[in-house]
Amino acid sequence: MTLSKLASLIVVGALLAPLASQAADKPADTAKVWVKDSVVTTKIKAQLAASKVSSLAMVHVETDADGWVQLTGKVASQAEKDRAEAIARAVDGVKSVDNQLTVTGK
Repeated sequence: MTLSKLASLIVVGALLAPLASQAADKPADTAKVWVKDSVVTTKIKAQLAASKVSSLAMVHVETDADGWVQLTGKVASQAEKDRAEAIARAVDGVKSVDNQLTVTGK
């Protein structure tokens, strides 16, 4: 297993760990929607981490139950902004992406 795949698995595992305790605290319908949203967010974050572009690690991802994703934060170039949006759009369950990333030029 390559190092990047291992790192992605660790990130996904760390982000999914709190789901067990959160799901127990909420009614069944609410927990189901929350888990779905978290899974989409986690998939996007794992793909951003796997892209090996350092500024993409600073991208914040918000996802709602309808598959709407908002990207916020700062990236170094327009190419990185476009790459982050393409990664998010490629994840199953994403219907639209609102790319609010700011290009810093650093």
